[in-house]
Amino acid sequence: MKNCQIINARIPGYTGLQEIEIREGKIIIIAESLTAADLSVLDVEGDWISLDGVDLQINGALGLAFPDVQVGDFERLTDICDFLWKQGVGKFLPTIVTTSIENIHRSLAVFAEFMAHQPEDTAQILGVHLEGPFLNVQKRGAHPTEYLLPLTLDFVTIILSKYTDVVKVVTLAPELDQTGMVIPYLRSLGIVVSLGHSQANFAQAESAFVSGASMVTHAFNAMPGLHHREPGLLGAALTQTHVQCGFIADGQHVHPAMLKLLMRAGRYSEGLFLVSDALSPLGLPDGKYPWDSREIEVIDGTARLPDGTLSGTTRSLLVGVQNLVKWGICDVGNAILLATTAPRQAIGLPSNYVGQSSNLLRWNCDSKMGLSWRRVDLRLPMKGTPTG
Repeated sequence: MKNCQIINARIPGYTGLQEIEIREGKIIIIAESLTAADLSVLDVEGDWISLDGVDLQINGALGLAFPDVQVGDFERLTDICDFLWKQGVGKFLPTIVTTSIENIHRSLAVFAEFMAHQPEDTAQILGVHLEGPFLNVQKRGAHPTEYLLPLTLDFVTIILSKYTDVVKVVTLAPELDQTGMVIPYLRSLGIVVSLGHSQANFAQAESAFVSGASMVTHAFNAMPGLHHREPGLLGAALTQTHVQCGFIADGQHVHPAMLKLLMRAGRYSEGLFLVSDALSPLGLPDGKYPWDSREIEVIDGTARLPDGTLSGTTRSLLVGVQNLVKWGICDVGNAILLATTAPRQAIGLPSNYVGQSSNLLRWNCDSKMGLSWRRVDLRLPMKGTPTG
């Protein structure tokens, strides 16, 4: 149903109950009281209504790692988009971690072709996040050492090749750039620069942010910790009003107490956003799975290499929202913002509700069951549906 009115809705960022007018599948207006008598009515009875999720760091799903995609994987990519749609994710950036130049170029070519023919009513690929290969070897985490490259304009140009329109975000270690030219160059191409897998000190990170970097990749992880004499990369990020920090809320990557501290410093949707950092076994049971030339083991949704190195999770994006509420770190409205409007802001997408698609989520917070969600189905019969 393209035209309807949602009433008695709580909306993140709004005060009190609101009404939402939807026409031709778009949100037209939000107000405390609307008078559109020609519209069908959906009463959500005080539940929260939000835009759907946007995941800016997801490494694979359903057994397919994004650095391994092949030309024949379009059907598998379609299945992944459908799966993420059912997980409440409406848009995402497939993340290509450090691998060979050949693999990067092949993957970018596949995603470029797939994006040109994306169907509607499924999760949309916005572009690709390159997490590497310009990372500090001392903070590489699970990234393979043999494919790390020097951070120079020459190597950046080689990696991007003809796919500058496909790459949306690049994660890099700014201290590796001896010229100070890489970040401005990437920004000139419209690519968002995120700092991560880095040993950058406060001054180096601050300089990178002044040069145009505007994001931090999985805050706390693969970077020096906060220190009162040397705040480091994360400390520099939290002093910048234009920088947004991605973080993982699976209970393993960052202790909930540190997330609470991050919330107090990070200005919620203005400076923080949730990511899943999910790996290819997302949607599959715990067990052992291949990962590039190595193997990861997933136990209780957490993936590690054989030596115990934390490599990712198999928890989807909105599980992070549920965790933040369950742990008492932030209220429902702010938790939802962190997975919906905040990541949109981080990559320059419109985040205001008006004008957005009516692909909405409905959230309910029950004292016993916790926070749950489902997609709003505007096709269902509603009160006041015109007949005849």
